[in-house]
Amino acid sequence: MPLLFEPIRWRDLQLPNRIVIAPLCQYSADEGRASDWHLIHLGHLALSGAGLMFLEATAVEPDGRISPDDLGLWSDETEQALGRVLTSVRRWSDIPIGVQLAHAGRKASTRVPWVGGGQIGPDQPRGWRTWGPSDVPFKPEEAAPQALDAAGLDRVLHAFVQGARRAERLGLDAVEIHAAHGYLLHQFLSPLSNFRDDAFGGGLEGRMRFPLQVFEAVRAAWPQAKPVSVRISASDWVEGGWDLEQSIAFVQALKDRGCDVIHVSSAGLSPEQQIAVGPGYQTGFAARIRAETGLPTIAVGLITDPVQAEHVLTTGQADMVALARAMLYDPRWPWHAAAALGASVRAPNQYLRSQPHGLRELFAS
Repeated sequence: MPLLFEPIRWRDLQLPNRIVIAPLCQYSADEGRASDWHLIHLGHLALSGAGLMFLEATAVEPDGRISPDDLGLWSDETEQALGRVLTSVRRWSDIPIGVQLAHAGRKASTRVPWVGGGQIGPDQPRGWRTWGPSDVPFKPEEAAPQALDAAGLDRVLHAFVQGARRAERLGLDAVEIHAAHGYLLHQFLSPLSNFRDDAFGGGLEGRMRFPLQVFEAVRAAWPQAKPVSVRISASDWVEGGWDLEQSIAFVQALKDRGCDVIHVSSAGLSPEQQIAVGPGYQTGFAARIRAETGLPTIAVGLITDPVQAEHVLTTGQADMVALARAMLYDPRWPWHAAAALGASVRAPNQYLRSQPHGLRELFAS
């Protein structure tokens, strides 16, 4: 059996294989409420045969949305709308589903990508004043965020906790805390965006303090039998910014507090980033973090080929692989990977007739 198709266990959550559908922002919600687009989108990905599907970055408060059209989980209305979608998806698929709880911080209030993605100013329609660890904008020409004071920190932490509790009521299987890609918790971690002179800034210990508090609060609010993962950017790809050594220290602190898995990405904090992009360009980060901390990792980033994915696992670089754009392009990627590697994968009964001639063992019973 290829390692890619061997099961893996996170606490009481048994995953049938090691393929993860990474969070994929859809920018198609109605004031945070999941829409029919989410039913279509999640419905067809739920039939992919992947071991785990994460919902897109899901804002824990309205000001934490990347765009006005982002998915949210901060109210009874947003919870009910997402519940409607999940009920329909689960009727036809038993794929484990996780939610990525997120706050965009200073990178909030933006246009959707297909109309440019630039910041919507607080004085413009559908825009709002953003929040951050410090009053430093993502780009010099953008409106500066408001630095979170003690009350603001408490509000955001409480919002993450409430998001986790709503996710539990919805019966979701895992929670991931988004501390990557230049969003709020990453902004606290990086010295390029955190200029605070209180207990939440300064050296590494101070910059890690609020993200660790958020993790501790979510872990306490989430059922002990269910896993909590954290997605990090292992490097800002900017000199003097957040880097791999600091990431290892952060992951060790997360492990000490009960984190189950680290989802290892990179970048997103600064427009000055210089990324050495190539196939699997982030897997080295996942491998080093796994080796140094002993915590299971998910590798992500230009992993597109089944043989490549299998190599990442068999060489000990990660315990699972996540696909984002590749899964959008080919929603049956796990089927094709199973065929290429000589494994089998779950498929709905309605699709069993699609099995190509000569691959009669492709679909598991």
